[in-house]
Formats: sequence, C-alpha cells, structure tokens
Amino acid sequence: MAVVDLVMPKLGESIMEATILKWHKKAGDTIENDETVLDIATDKVDSEVPSTAAGTITELLYKENDVVPIGAVIARIDTNNTQQADDNQAASPTPYIQQSQQHQQDEEALAAAVPYVPQPTPVINKPAAAANRFYSPLVLNIANSEGISMQELENIPGTGNESRVTKKDMLAYVERKKAGKAPQQQVQQSPQQSVPATPTEQPKVKEEAPAQAPQQDEQNYGGNVEIIEMDRMRRLIAKHMVDSKHTSPHVTSFSEADVTNMVLWREKVKTDFEKRENAKITFTPLIIDCIARIIKRFPIINSSVDGDRIIIKKDINIGMAAAMPTGNLIVPIIKNADYLNLVGLSKMVSQLAYNARNGKLKPDDTQGGTFTFTNVGTFGSLMGTPIINQPQVAILAAGAIKKRPVVIENPAGDTIGIRHMMYLSLSYDHRIIDGSTGASFLTAVANELESWDVNRQLI
Repeated sequence: MAVVDLVMPKLGESIMEATILKWHKKAGDTIENDETVLDIATDKVDSEVPSTAAGTITELLYKENDVVPIGAVIARIDTNNTQQADDNQAASPTPYIQQSQQHQQDEEALAAAVPYVPQPTPVINKPAAAANRFYSPLVLNIANSEGISMQELENIPGTGNESRVTKKDMLAYVERKKAGKAPQQQVQQSPQQSVPATPTEQPKVKEEAPAQAPQQDEQNYGGNVEIIEMDRMRRLIAKHMVDSKHTSPHVTSFSEADVTNMVLWREKVKTDFEKRENAKITFTPLIIDCIARIIKRFPIINSSVDGDRIIIKKDINIGMAAAMPTGNLIVPIIKNADYLNLVGLSKMVSQLAYNARNGKLKPDDTQGGTFTFTNVGTFGSLMGTPIINQPQVAILAAGAIKKRPVVIENPAGDTIGIRHMMYLSLSYDHRIIDGSTGASFLTAVANELESWDVNRQLI
C-alpha cells in the first residue's frame, strides 16, 4: 500500500499555523488529484487545500476548528499504486505532500526544525508516557516565550489527539500559572539527589490541572455585563498584534503634510477617471505612489530582521489595510508598487479592497509584503500609532484630511490661509531603524505629498 501524507501547506513567511474550518472529505472517501480536501484559515486569509494525489483517504489526523502548525501531517491518502505515488511526488514538488514510511520520523523532524533550545534545568523523573510525547512548533514556541521548562511541559495534561498538548492547553496553563493556580512541580537539584516519584505523586499532578481549568469560565465580572466570545479571526489578529509587540520595540514618529495640491488635483480628475476607467480614484493610491518613490531613497525601511541579519528587500510590495464586513482588517499586497502608474495603482487598490469586502482574496494576495500603509483617516481618525505587520519593520498611517488655518510662508511675507492638512505617523522597529532614519523617511513622504503637481497627467 503506497501512502501519501497530506501536510498543512505554508501560506506565507510569517504564518506558523492555520485553523481547519471544514473537511470536504472523510476517511474512506476517494479523492482525485487537485480536488479540494479541506478549507483552512489563517489570520490573513481563508483558503482551500487541494490533494496532490489520487486515491482513498485512510485517515484524518485533525478535527474541524483544530489549530495546526504549518508542515504537520493532516491526512493520509492510499494511492493503491506505489509507482503512481512516486510519480505524483516527482511531478508536484510542493509543500502540500511528503512521502514517508514512518509517521513518527516526520513528527520528530518537524519538532527538530523548531528554533527552541531548552535551557539547562534541574533533573526531574517523568512518566514513561511523557518521554515519548510530541510537541508542535507552536506549543514549543509558547513554552519558550513564557519560560515554561520541559519538565513543566511534560506534566501539562493534553486535550488533543493522543493526549497531545494543544495551544488551548498551553494558554490555559499560562493563565493558571500567572494566577498562582498551576500545580507545583517536584524538582530535584541534581542527578545524584533524584528520587523516583511514588505511584501516588503522579496521579496527583494529572488530577490537579484539569480541576483548575473550569475556574476561568467562572470568573465573576460584576455589574451588568455582556460576555462575547472572540471569533476565530479576532483571536488570530489579537495573537498577531501581541506577537508583533513582543518581537519589535516600537517607536512612532509624527508629521503633518499640506495636501492641498493633491486634493485639488483629485477633484479635477476624478470624474473623467471614473468614466474612463470605470473605477473611483481615492487618496490611497496617491499616497502609495509617493511612499513607493521614497522607499527607494530609504531601503532600510523595506527590510526584515533575521536574528542578527538585516534582509533588505529589493521588491517594493506595499500592503494596504482593508476593512472586512466583520469589521476586522486584512492586509492585501500590491506587488511591485513602484512599477505601477497611478491608473494601475488605483485599479489594484480598488480590486483588492473589493475582494477583501467580499471574501474573495486568495492566499497569494496577502503574501510577500515588505511595507504596510493604513489609511486611518477613512474612519475619521486624525492620527494613529499602528502596529508593525511582522516580519516587516515599518508601517505608515495617514489620518483624515481636514481644512485648517495655517501660516503660509513666502518671500513677500507670511500669510494665513485655509489649507487641506493631514497627519502622518510612522511606527518602526527600533532594533534597526533609528529615530533619525524613521523621522527622515516620514518627512520625505510628507514633502512628496506636499509637492504634488496639480498639472500632473493621469496616465
């Protein structure tokens, strides 16, 4: 029997896990090559996972709503033909499938790929079952960031498949630990002092943790309240934001720009543009056009960090925050924005915004971003302090355009006039971007907006 392992595909450089929304097949069903097996979701986009082998599904390893690490085996397909399986693997060298003879070897390789190195800790005798436990990359990363030793990890009861520890188990344990309700671990100081645990000690550890879990739901909030569970997308966004804050030391600089020329130019061309291109021209593509030109003068803004290395991105792929019907935001990417003229930028912005509102974005539409722009002025906000979209190192926000009296400097004497003013804010990763560089980039963007040519041709 030739078996093909279907694994959770990689959907972007910053995506480490995905949620299974729906299985379209069950164990025992036949499947064709490229036929959809399941729907998955990340914090960026929902997607379908196709099969890259034809045969019969013999096993589904995860249930709907399970959060699965990228690269984990999620199903197995019997191709009934060893040669067919080999041909499929050779013809489709994608991360969707991996041929394997031993599932345990795949899991051990996946665990070894996780950048988690446990610190030397005191020796503790553990149950034999815990010694063979498999921990997903996500669980190990949570343990590493929360300072949970392997000894603690081995004694956390698991609610997943084959009693594996899941993300939910880890987060519940962290909350109990912070509240002082986690069971104390019996730790020996050295191998010479290690004493085998008695039979009565092991059940005690396993029984205490489950008894504590329900207490979180019994918390008394007091007063007249309404409790609303976060939906899947909101939970993923929340995690993404917290992870970004933990990863990058954020600094935000502010500036303002007189965009009167830009406003007057748009008013002059918007009617003809809509008739000619069957699309509206907003301020977003105009601002992105200026950003793309300034990024070329400040390449460090268009980079990412990998340990002690700075990765300068040569492609300028600008993400634009777009609202979804649920009120959540998603960031589709305008690839090679510096190669597009205003017409191309306007159509791309319009199309991506439409797809975001109607749930039609594809995985590729949210991958590969190198810099992000968010127009908080769309919602009436004057300014904001945006959070960096990892693994990028900067994000720019534009506030609402407001008419204000300002001082206009000229050689003949200063005057006061009514101008269209807009605040800009830039949040950047202070590990590699100093205040002088961040402020200089933001000032250059403001100057580019202010110098907009009112006679510019729309091509």
